[in-house]
Amino acid sequence: MYDSILLPTDASAGMDRAIDHAIDIADRYDATLHVLYIVDTDTYSSYSGDEYVHEFEGLESALEQAGEEAIESIVEAANAAGVETTAVVRHGVPHEEILAYADEADIGLTVIGSKDRPGEYRRLLGSVAERVARMTERPVTVVKTPVDG
Repeated sequence: MYDSILLPTDASAGMDRAIDHAIDIADRYDATLHVLYIVDTDTYSSYSGDEYVHEFEGLESALEQAGEEAIESIVEAANAAGVETTAVVRHGVPHEEILAYADEADIGLTVIGSKDRPGEYRRLLGSVAERVARMTERPVTVVKTPVDG
């Protein structure tokens, strides 16, 4: 049914459930697991001015490193389960890059983690998972993780 599974990660705590689901689905369908980390350009480019250039270069590099480490950990777990993987780091707006990658790689199913936050928080800020699920025409499984507070 699925030849390719996409697992976007934000390197945050609480991704374990989504990782386990994605690896299990990829294993069951003998699918390739695409592990994607987006370096959020809004995080390091929201301020203007030359005086900040070096600070942002450091922040961008730190975000890339965090993403590469998160991907490496997931790839190791998938490989241990016998799942073939593709690892990708991109720069941009997370939901836009996830949607673009899913189209480019002809992804069969996206498995995305979401923190189960209170309604007011979600109404004010929304979530990447919500945007991806709402804006794609491809199948998406949202794996929720409870968050205290």
